[in-house]
Amino acid sequence: MSRVEVGLGLQADKRPGDYARLARRAEADGFDVLSVFGDLMFQPPIAALLEMAAATDRVRLGPACLNPYSMAPYEIAGQVAALDLASRGRAYLGLARGTWLAEVGIGQTRPLATLADAVEVVYRLLGGNPDGYQGTVFRLAPGIRLGYPVQRPDPPLLIGAWGPRGVALAGRIADEVKVGGSANPELVPVIRDRVRAGALAAGRDPDEVGVVFGAVTVVDPDGAAARTRARTEVAMYVAAVADLDPTVTVPPDLLVRVRELVDAGEHVAAGRLVPDDVLDRFAFAGTPEQVAQRAQALIDAGVRRVEFGTPHGLTDAGGVALLGSVVLPLLRRTPGGVRTDDRRD
Repeated sequence: MSRVEVGLGLQADKRPGDYARLARRAEADGFDVLSVFGDLMFQPPIAALLEMAAATDRVRLGPACLNPYSMAPYEIAGQVAALDLASRGRAYLGLARGTWLAEVGIGQTRPLATLADAVEVVYRLLGGNPDGYQGTVFRLAPGIRLGYPVQRPDPPLLIGAWGPRGVALAGRIADEVKVGGSANPELVPVIRDRVRAGALAAGRDPDEVGVVFGAVTVVDPDGAAARTRARTEVAMYVAAVADLDPTVTVPPDLLVRVRELVDAGEHVAAGRLVPDDVLDRFAFAGTPEQVAQRAQALIDAGVRRVEFGTPHGLTDAGGVALLGSVVLPLLRRTPGGVRTDDRRD
């Protein structure tokens, strides 16, 4: 069985110092990966990631995800190089087409070509390849090199995607594919099949590509309060991605109403419309035991990493503490769950 990882996904909405405190706690509890979201109108992930790199020694770190529409590939290369240096080789690079960019006037034409070209440019720069590159969307003139040292020429690549072509692209070129906004174990074999198609076309072993599922997480001893909060938090994601999951059927009229309320900024009202079965497919919500059960179902279905996303609990610090002190030990005690030889540093 492949080594299974558990990570935390953090929103870039905190004050300086908060990231370091959360990172130290998460590393001490035994989390494997810390990701920072690159969501529209939040702080750029790099500041939080650099702070966490200085506060930790073991966990992997990366943005999940940057996009090549609002950030040029040479800038992406610079950010992952800086993080890899600061973390002494613990960085990964997350790339995705991005969501909601139209709201700031950024178009997203040719998403697959844009992502593929961005990857080529980034890794040619990191690797010091002087040959140049002429892609469909991006180019790199011969002889262009980075003007600073890099820790590694090939930090791991994660591509965020849901659709068949995007996941197949990850199967061709990435180390991991992340399905963001899902906690649905029924979707895992669908994603695996899509990875397999891309990997085999590129002559790769499909098992080389790790599948990552991450979603809104709210854990608390008061399970009912946690699920109420999760409904509010998950409504915007249900509105955005429910149509992308072929294993879930959300009544069209319900989805229309949720989207209307989200667009109007009425997230609490939108969340009240989300039924229990839909909530459990798009979020980890409830008591520590309930959250561990949902995470274990994903592990049993074949994911390589489970990522618990913001807001973690009724408070961020409280949620992270419960995830580390209760949920992780529950997973490690479960046959077939997270590896049991992990130590707490």
